[in-house]
Amino acid sequence: MPQVIGVPKETTAGEKRVATVPEVVEKLIKLGFSVKVESGAGDAADCSDESYRAAGAQIADSAAKLWAESDIVFKIGVPSAEEVGLMHEGQTLITFIWPAQNPELMQQLAARKVTVLAIDALPRMLSRAQKMDALTSQAGVAGYRAVIEAANAFGRFFNGQITAAGKVQPAKVFIAGAGVAGLAAIGTAASLGAIVRANDTRAEVADQVVSLGGEFVKVDYEEEGSGGGGYAKVMSEGFQQAQREMYAKQAREVDIIITTALIPGKPAPRLITAEMVKSMKAGSVIVDMAAERGGNCELTEPGKAVVKHGVTIVGYTDLASRLAKQSSTLYGTNLFRLTEELCKTKDGVINVNMEDDAIRGLTVVKEGNITWPPPPLKLPAPPPAKAAMPPKAPKHGEASAPASATRTAVMFGIAALAFWFVGANAPAAFLGHFTVFVLAVFVGYMVVWNVTPALHTPLMSVTNAISSIIAIGALVQIAPPMMGGTVARPEAWIHWLAWVGIALTAVNMFGGFAVTQRMLQMFRK
Repeated sequence: MPQVIGVPKETTAGEKRVATVPEVVEKLIKLGFSVKVESGAGDAADCSDESYRAAGAQIADSAAKLWAESDIVFKIGVPSAEEVGLMHEGQTLITFIWPAQNPELMQQLAARKVTVLAIDALPRMLSRAQKMDALTSQAGVAGYRAVIEAANAFGRFFNGQITAAGKVQPAKVFIAGAGVAGLAAIGTAASLGAIVRANDTRAEVADQVVSLGGEFVKVDYEEEGSGGGGYAKVMSEGFQQAQREMYAKQAREVDIIITTALIPGKPAPRLITAEMVKSMKAGSVIVDMAAERGGNCELTEPGKAVVKHGVTIVGYTDLASRLAKQSSTLYGTNLFRLTEELCKTKDGVINVNMEDDAIRGLTVVKEGNITWPPPPLKLPAPPPAKAAMPPKAPKHGEASAPASATRTAVMFGIAALAFWFVGANAPAAFLGHFTVFVLAVFVGYMVVWNVTPALHTPLMSVTNAISSIIAIGALVQIAPPMMGGTVARPEAWIHWLAWVGIALTAVNMFGGFAVTQRMLQMFRK
């Protein structure tokens, strides 16, 4: 019999997101499941009860009824003590758990003899797990929203402008941490026209920062900062001192600082001190995305936006929730992809397969037994290095490399003798035309035939240049020079052929410019 997926209303204060949206409900039903949604669960995310009904879901009048009638429960926030009390044996819960930070909750869930999949425990290094990675999807939304909050508090343009009232300098934004949230913030701030700088302990993200329009600010200290799983590690005291000096310099120069630095299982590292805040220009803004874990700024007050020393410090802990519709849609899609992995038979019944590395990593409680932490992943061994291939012996009658070079030299020698013979015996006029022909063939090959398909725009520029040469030659034919005191008129067919050449090359040149402009417009906003 198909299992029932229940979606309760979130109980965390200020939470506007919902664990699934009507568009995803339709997909879950196609997998064979029944879906029940608590009344009002999606109101804050612009998902009404009517839209859920239209998608095929049933509406439960109360949380108690929904928990009692659901085999699987989709949530976002960590379950409260009241919600744990509503769970029944054999039920499956999929939500954020943070097992390392909530050992007591783990014991309570195990006592209810349920199965719990912590979406935050997904092994992110598995490439096939990316479609289920809710941490990434929510961090991307939060990074975008952080820039919006900064722009709201900043009170000035992000992009530079030249107006009748004067010149407006672009805002300077520094982003500490170039993980998923940081990269989303970099892209958003750059698209708004700001001068964006960023730093991260992982040197390998520098190219990603530059590709999004930012400048990577390197700490003058050599140390590897990757901690595995896409996170950074705790750095040495020497590195941290050099990093603080760099942050102090950026604080004096920039208008906005966005901090995103988090290390799993540890309090947020303090990156921005009170002295750095005092050194910032009046009206500057700090958005502390790590406020929920204590904050990267010493003066952050979690959940609030405060003004200290003339600097607005935004410490909101619900950035993703402030874009509830978007974040709910992404989260619901992540859970749908997970459900696909759990229900490969598409019969509406999940199978928590502990042999699957991704599912095993997610499962923190299995039928009342705590299974967290999971065993280390068995990553495939790197392919063995290929042995160097011995040089291929030439086949019988096949020329070797020196022989090929000799043959090329002989061919050039024969060609040179042929040119000498033609030059010694042919009329002078023929020799001039023949030389122009050879050069034209060479130039045509180099600038047209030898151009790669990826360089169409340079090709058009070259053909325009060739067309200009043709036009000049045609003009010379139309208006020949004086010879012996009289004008040497060309034959009629040469005269009219020159006019046709001018007309065709003019069409080619102006058409080339028009096509180039159309192509450039495609890349402009």
